[in-house]
Amino acid sequence: MFETVIGLEVHCQLNTKTKIFCSCATSFGDAPNTHVCPVCLALPGALPVLNKEAVIKAISFGEAVNATINQNSVFDRKNYFYPDLPKAYQISQFTVPIVENGELFIEVDGNKKRVGITRAHLEEDAGKNNHGDDESYVDLNRAGTPLLEIVSQPDMRSSDEAVAYLKKLHSILRFLNISDANMQEGSFRCDVNISIRPKGDDKLYTRVEIKNLNSFRFIQKAIEYELERQILAWEDGKYDTEVVQETRLFDTTHLVTRSMRSKEDSAEYRYFPDPDLYPVHIDDGMMKKGRDIPELPDAKRTRYANELGIKEYDAGVITSDYDTAMYFENLINKGHEPKLCVTWLTVELAARLKGGLTISDSPVNSEKMSEILTRIEDDTISQKAAKDVLDYLFENPKCSVDEVIDKLGLKQVSNDSEILVVIDEILEKNADKVQEYKSGKDKLFGFFVGQTMKAGKGAFNPSKVNALLKSRLS
Repeated sequence: MFETVIGLEVHCQLNTKTKIFCSCATSFGDAPNTHVCPVCLALPGALPVLNKEAVIKAISFGEAVNATINQNSVFDRKNYFYPDLPKAYQISQFTVPIVENGELFIEVDGNKKRVGITRAHLEEDAGKNNHGDDESYVDLNRAGTPLLEIVSQPDMRSSDEAVAYLKKLHSILRFLNISDANMQEGSFRCDVNISIRPKGDDKLYTRVEIKNLNSFRFIQKAIEYELERQILAWEDGKYDTEVVQETRLFDTTHLVTRSMRSKEDSAEYRYFPDPDLYPVHIDDGMMKKGRDIPELPDAKRTRYANELGIKEYDAGVITSDYDTAMYFENLINKGHEPKLCVTWLTVELAARLKGGLTISDSPVNSEKMSEILTRIEDDTISQKAAKDVLDYLFENPKCSVDEVIDKLGLKQVSNDSEILVVIDEILEKNADKVQEYKSGKDKLFGFFVGQTMKAGKGAFNPSKVNALLKSRLS
């Protein structure tokens, strides 16, 4: 039997307006090489200047994970060459990072676990290579975008734990509003370091790095494939020759890892302090600003359960995603009943978000959902009718809620006299059943309700029908 040992390195792009060492914009998706300057291009004489906001955002992260925040840190040069790195070195933090010794807590199958965070350091992103059939192009718009590299301890023992850690980390970054953490755009990327060892053995064996994964599903698949590959090599007596310290890529088509290059040790990067940048000193004012962080997912989940009376599971679902939590907060702030908000957010709306549609681009935003809930709460429409309204709005998002209610004829009848006329007719037609009910056949009450609702063609307020029937039958 083998034990899996997993450590993760996450590269998170910080959402500053400008790059970490120059004033070029960090906007995504613009024409290639339109956000570059002599600093990005590493032209002779061009000098970097540190972006203060990137430092403050790094402090916020350190505060969120209970880490040590070093008021004095250093930027180093990490020497290596790739086509998308014009300087042939990367400015990073090696000897003294800004954040050290943090922690993050995850839960898998009901079991809570602490995962240590070794360090989180600031560095610059490289550019991007775009490959065609016969040629490649380099886009340097991304070069110099501020990165926070977050390095975990090798504390995870399964792909489920690794994904739980990444989802929790992703959520924290979003709640802090220091990164959009968009995996599709590459602003949240992960390198997986994985090795195996016999159960009960404390030794760390050869680790393999799987590079640049940007999907929770592919991260899980890559870990599972690599785990199987290493176990088979061990069992076949080929571990020492087939499992070597290297960087591998994950083939998302065939769901296998493939060798990319040998993995360098830190000495091979020839780190030394960058002579163009002063050592970083964080004064008390910056420290205070960075440590002033918003409510994080765990605290929000506890508050929802304790103060709003929401089930802990539902509170966990809502707070697992920043956009979902903000949608819920908007509904609560409008004064709606919390449990009604939970149902319409986690059940009704969630069921209609299909085909890659997310809550952030839902045709029904929180304002329009609030209008639906208002019409349920003031008895204008039933919850059943509200589902029809929601369906219609998904296809016709420019319509108002009241327009849809009128167009579909969904307004409830709540007038006592109108409902009583129908109830009296039904009770008169079914006098024999009325006597049976009064003799103790309580289940017949459902019959009277059904007949009344049928006669009202679904327009009667169900709670009114129930109350008026009980009054008449008593």
